[in-house]
Parts: sequence; C-alpha cells; structure tokens
Amino acid sequence: MKILVLYRPNSEHARGVESFLHDLQKQHYIQPRNLKTLNMDSREGISTASIYDIMAFPAILVTADNGQYMKHWEGNLPLMSEVMSYTLV
Repeated sequence: MKILVLYRPNSEHARGVESFLHDLQKQHYIQPRNLKTLNMDSREGISTASIYDIMAFPAILVTADNGQYMKHWEGNLPLMSEVMSYTLV
C-alpha cells in the first residue's frame, strides 16, 4: 500500500497536512517509502492529479503496491482510521 499526498507546501493547509502526516506515521507505523508527498504545483503533482481526477486540495490517495487505485479524499483531511482501513485491504 502506498499513500500519496498532494498539497501546496506554502499554503494555509500546509501545517495541518504536515501534522496529519507526522501523526499518521507515528501512530500507525507507516514506512517512509510508503508515504509520498507531492507539491500540487509541480509537474509530477499536476500529472498525478490529472490521472486520478483530483480537483481539490489537499488530497490523499491510497494505492496498492502495484499502483492500483484504492481510494482518495479531496479538500478536508479524512480521519486517520479511515485512511488506514484502505491500507489493510
């Protein structure tokens, strides 16, 4: 399972997103290789948002290790338990 987070690092959402990710890693023992952040204004961020039809930010995307889409959330951050429920499938 991989968790991908798209957000603007220099925005009003940045602190909340970074705090969410820090807590997610600590509470659920997420390996750094399974958690990736992307600047939504970067070339890779724009491409990823386009591929998964993400229109609002911040966005969290969960995929299987092979890249298969599982679930994504846009706008408001979901509960950590909700994100983790898709990583256990």
